[in-house]
Amino acid sequence: MNNISLKAYDIPERVKTYDLDMDVMHPLRHKMIEIVLDLLPFDQDATLKVMDLGAGTGIFSARVLERFPNSTVTAVDGAEAMIDIAAERLGALADRLDWVIADFRRLPAEILTAGSYDLVISSYALHHLNVDEKLALLKQVVKALKPGGWFLNADIAIAADESIEQRLQQLRIAGVMSRAQAGDKRFANAESTRKYLTEMEIAENDQPQTAETDLRIIREAGLPAAEIFWKELREVVAGGPKPVA
Repeated sequence: MNNISLKAYDIPERVKTYDLDMDVMHPLRHKMIEIVLDLLPFDQDATLKVMDLGAGTGIFSARVLERFPNSTVTAVDGAEAMIDIAAERLGALADRLDWVIADFRRLPAEILTAGSYDLVISSYALHHLNVDEKLALLKQVVKALKPGGWFLNADIAIAADESIEQRLQQLRIAGVMSRAQAGDKRFANAESTRKYLTEMEIAENDQPQTAETDLRIIREAGLPAAEIFWKELREVVAGGPKPVA
């Protein structure tokens, strides 16, 4: 996540509507989180150390802490304005979470101790990185994972074929318009919706890759068994375990 992306999210007005906007633009995110949780091979009472990259308003961290009551989470995000919203969501769960405000490209060394995490998760965050930045970050993530630990990413991807991508964008716009509240001028019609989404992507420096490219990056970073576990239109759950030996 670069400085442009950080500035786009570290705005109180933007943060106040973040979850509502995410439900309009990415309604599958809740399903994707549950898919990640179901994939994990850990016992429910396991004592897990977890890192959440791009924790945002804490929705993913909260579900991990609920599913695994003996877990703790290091929540990393570049936007300090997100913390108050996350704290309200987490309630008593916040006692098991440590916040780290950091740019993904410059994670503090103290949270990257080799072999220290059972699980690293991320959702709708890593598409702000280019290919080289993502590979560099995931190499650090893999080193920080315990042998047998898992990395799982829920994020967006683009189509390799331009005509397919155009069709996916048409479906995306139609879906956003159907879910938007009446009177929301941003999504009044296809033209205004496309304009808003384009401007948002520029402001946030979105750089999504294809699902196949993301999978290659994850494997190259040191998770050779990584897979695409789920994909629906532009949204993907991918990742896998760190080799035991």
